Amino acid sequence: MIPVTKPYLPDRRSLDRYLGSIYETSQLTNNGPLVQELTRRLAQYLHVDPNRLVLVANGSLALQLTYKALELTGDVLTTPFSFVASASTLLWEGITPRFVDVDATSWNMNEQYISEHITSKTKAIMPVHVFGNPCRVDQIGELAKANNLSLVYDASHCFGVTVSGKSVLDYGDASTLSFHATKLFHCVEGGAVVARDAALAEKIKRLANFGINENGLIERVGVNAKLSEMHAAMGLAVLDDIDEILAARAECWEFYESQLDGLVEFQCRSAQASNNYAYFPVLLESEPQVVRLVDELKARDIHARRYFYPSLDSVECLQGESDCIESKRISCRILCLPIYPSLPQAVQIEIVNCIREVLGSS
Repeated sequence: MIPVTKPYLPDRRSLDRYLGSIYETSQLTNNGPLVQELTRRLAQYLHVDPNRLVLVANGSLALQLTYKALELTGDVLTTPFSFVASASTLLWEGITPRFVDVDATSWNMNEQYISEHITSKTKAIMPVHVFGNPCRVDQIGELAKANNLSLVYDASHCFGVTVSGKSVLDYGDASTLSFHATKLFHCVEGGAVVARDAALAEKIKRLANFGINENGLIERVGVNAKLSEMHAAMGLAVLDDIDEILAARAECWEFYESQLDGLVEFQCRSAQASNNYAYFPVLLESEPQVVRLVDELKARDIHARRYFYPSLDSVECLQGESDCIESKRISCRILCLPIYPSLPQAVQIEIVNCIREVLGSS
């Protein structure tokens, strides 16, 4: 079976070396030496200040801790074209997501629509860098500042991405990452927050450790969102291979692009941004084409994913609105093709040929 993505598993000897250190220290959690090492190495790789980087148990908690640290209430403007966690984490914290439609080509929140959605209840903007393609960060930053709104970026897809040579994680009040097993860099489960300053990062650290401060006193209500040493061990072993992972993904990505150019519509990526090759989404002409292609690939035991579908503003439990026309148009025609380091090119050729057959007979 060919999945849409396949978790990268490092060499056992590399992983065992880190696991061995856990047996030596007998420390499994509570900011152990491996978590500290991973924090240092990730900060260096991502070009961010280690004092502003907080590792947590998963990407959803990264978002929720950030909302708590910024003391968000009321409404938050976000995108309907994203994974459900972007909106559900807001609702889980008693915050109402208000959906802003997306740009037809970048598929990111369209900053031209933000102002018309701002009300007295609006407290923050939370855009998503969809498929690792950065939003127009300068324009959105200006809008947030002009309206005295907090700005949180869901950067779950943006591991290692830069904008004009600067880490995309350095924009806004905070940016969050997911280190889930399906991501190009993972800790099996994990996540991170890159805060605007060390003070906000420290607040998030305390919230992630039951609200306990450095003196062992409980100063606010918190949760347990700490990353374990076991998860850090996997992260360190994967990070050892990150250059090879990215090179292999780039090869897959570029093959698809060369073979499918002119057949399908691609996401318009920011010219100022780097590409981490996290996903390979394609946009087809119609939803029936998508459904047929999914079925034809599945018959070959190849599993593409309608990612992101449906548009979140149409999901009843998310209290969505119904005016996000572009998001609905894109979400019903989108398909992410399999991409991961060990994907054989022969399978990619089979996928491309299948797409040509389906589109040619539509």
